[in-house]
Amino acid sequence: MGTENQGLVEISEALLPGSEKTAAAFDSDERVPDWKEQITVRGLTVSALLGTLFCIITHKLNLTVGIAPSLNVAAGLLGFFFVKSWTGFLSKLGFSVKPFTKQENTVIQTCVVACHILAVSGGGSYLIAMDEKTYKLIGVDYPGNHAEDVKNLGLWWITGFLFAVSFVGPFCLVPLRKVLVLDYELAYPSGTATAMLINSFHTNTGAELAGKQVRCLGRYLSLSFCWSCFKWFFSGLDSFRALGLTLAKNTFYFDFSPTYVGCGLICPHIVNCSVLLGAILSWGFLWPFVSQHAGDWYPADLEANDFKGLYGYKVFIATAIILGDCLYNLIKIMALTVKEICNKSSKQSLPIVTDVLDDSETFLEKKKRDEVFLKDRIPFWFAVSGYVGLAAISTAMIPMIFPPLRWYLVLCSYFVAPAFAFSNSYGSGLTDWNLASTYGKISLFTFASIVGSNGGVIAGLAACGVIVSIVSTAANLMQDFKTGYLTLSSAKSMFVSQLVGTAMGCVIAPLTFWLFWTAFDIGSPDGPYKAPYAVIFREMAILGVQGFSQLPKHCLALCCGFFVAALVVNILRDVTPPKISGFIPIPMAMSIPFNVGAYFAMDMFVGTVILFVWELMNRKDADDFVGAVASGLICGEGIWAIPSAVLSILRINPPI
Repeated sequence: MGTENQGLVEISEALLPGSEKTAAAFDSDERVPDWKEQITVRGLTVSALLGTLFCIITHKLNLTVGIAPSLNVAAGLLGFFFVKSWTGFLSKLGFSVKPFTKQENTVIQTCVVACHILAVSGGGSYLIAMDEKTYKLIGVDYPGNHAEDVKNLGLWWITGFLFAVSFVGPFCLVPLRKVLVLDYELAYPSGTATAMLINSFHTNTGAELAGKQVRCLGRYLSLSFCWSCFKWFFSGLDSFRALGLTLAKNTFYFDFSPTYVGCGLICPHIVNCSVLLGAILSWGFLWPFVSQHAGDWYPADLEANDFKGLYGYKVFIATAIILGDCLYNLIKIMALTVKEICNKSSKQSLPIVTDVLDDSETFLEKKKRDEVFLKDRIPFWFAVSGYVGLAAISTAMIPMIFPPLRWYLVLCSYFVAPAFAFSNSYGSGLTDWNLASTYGKISLFTFASIVGSNGGVIAGLAACGVIVSIVSTAANLMQDFKTGYLTLSSAKSMFVSQLVGTAMGCVIAPLTFWLFWTAFDIGSPDGPYKAPYAVIFREMAILGVQGFSQLPKHCLALCCGFFVAALVVNILRDVTPPKISGFIPIPMAMSIPFNVGAYFAMDMFVGTVILFVWELMNRKDADDFVGAVASGLICGEGIWAIPSAVLSILRINPPI
């Protein structure tokens, strides 16, 4: 009974006025184009151009500093700019052009993101780790580093590998899109911010509230962009990390990031507080405690990214919490689904809420979004058969490319991938963090240990690529579903544009990577393109071959403890009354800073404090404008990623 009552309360709160605002004024008569009309030739052309540009930027940053930026916001902005310029130019020449809709803008954004995200897989660290350059860089005398565990990079097999694994991810979580976007009402901050930006481009500014929201978004976007530029200019100063919280001699600082402050404004208070609590527990107490046993539990002279040391605790404990939360929620969803099938009358209580709010503008707005989102359904049988069919093709192809990764191991990876994909998408919806690399490292370590010394290094690195591709693309599609939901775009057009963008990426990403690979000395420790994580990935695979026994002392025991703790906390959240469960932290949100770091927790908490005070002072203004403010902060720093990348490509360093 406690779970059912809590669910009704959460649904009631979601339907109350002010629960969800957009930059555009609600218009119940707004015509929504058919899903086929949302996908246009001009849109796909612009997507290919932007996809190529973003792939080059992603390769550049990934090969120099090892960071793959999120370019959702920039894709939405530049897509609007290019198509508007296109249509304006043709109009001046006297041609008749179709109106540029926010749905078409959303499709372009989805297609571009699907394309450029493969730049990580098409030139990822796990691929470079297989090459002879990395083998020699580690040293031929390095224990476990054998010459037979080398596969030199080639354009054709990289392209074939991407085609084999990249299309599986979009089919993975399609059946759960309603659960994650509508039922759980996850924030997906980047997706929400992108939708707000697109809505602001296409809104009718004659509406008073919409006009105010657009001006508010533009104001904070400009502020965030200027602040990001200022931060880059003075990025060498330590004073930017001076303001922080110190516990047990560990300081985690306020990073002055508009993106995470904006995420704090969008995400629920309990999510932000859970992130901060996880940061305090891990970096304030757990990691200092483990560090005190350096020399006993693990060698004290290890590097920061060595799995045999503190890094092993960070990755595996964080993953144990994530998997505990994921397992509980998967079981919960399946149980509720079975219950609904067995008792169709369970939904009869919902109209009690909707009858009261039937005339509410917010309810009508939400109702229309729900109708559009659910209208063009992607059949369950189609998603499942697509996943099974593509997984079967991939299972047959991958062993041809990587013989040590046997077909039955590939098949096992496709059995566990949906659970990882759900977990990653759920965490991304809560905190905006895509932890695909974490799941990739776990699969790398696991499969390398299973195969052993006879090809385990290559098998582990290849398995990492399979899991990263599936988990990352699934999370990005769910983020795009959130954007499409808020822009009244068809889920079917989102899905098709994701597939088209993936096809583009399978060709564009390897080609752009090959330009870098042939033109520069990739991996050289003295050059600009060091590919810093390639060595780390190979060393992780070598450690994996040696087995879990090489992990530091008590690591697996701690993982089991935190796994059980995540299950217990989730149970408590469901069995306690809503007044109490609302203060129980969310394990998934707590786990993120365990591995990633604590710096962003302060930023998100600042955002939740601002929102809390704002709601106390003027609840209506907070409900009306918090989305615009948060989106402006996120979009401003997101747009700064483009000039920042250009400066990096031109090798222009901050002057101070």
